[in-house]
Amino acid sequence: MFDIRQDDLSGGPTRALLALHLAGMHENTPREHVFALDLSGLQAPGVTLWSVWDAGEIAGIGALKSLGDGTGEVKSMRTAPASRGQGIGRALLPHIIAEATVRSYTRLSLETGNTEPFQPALQLYASEGFEPWGPFGEYKEIPFSSFLTRRL
Repeated sequence: MFDIRQDDLSGGPTRALLALHLAGMHENTPREHVFALDLSGLQAPGVTLWSVWDAGEIAGIGALKSLGDGTGEVKSMRTAPASRGQGIGRALLPHIIAEATVRSYTRLSLETGNTEPFQPALQLYASEGFEPWGPFGEYKEIPFSSFLTRRL
């Protein structure tokens, strides 16, 4: 059983996993198409981040951002390398969906890449009912991105 807790990003393990996440986004995404939130973005009002812990070690992170129109956006989903394949995303994503429902959002959307490194994430999102959708919020249609939405 994983321990999923709201996280203020003040701890070293969470910050280290966020840094790894941001480095990975820059490594696998053209610079102009990196929309990952940095530390200050994840600490902004309207954004809630959770960390997942397994046997006292950080195993993953994920965030929910309010878009202010009854829509939430999934942000910064990342599993720690040592925890891949253990169901971290499968535990965290339903937690985020449940929180969006509690907040009375009508829709939960996300943007992610569509190249090979993003295929496991795309499969996870599809398995949780996310479907292709067009750009939302301030996003523009670009060939690199997939835009997905799940109605709540």
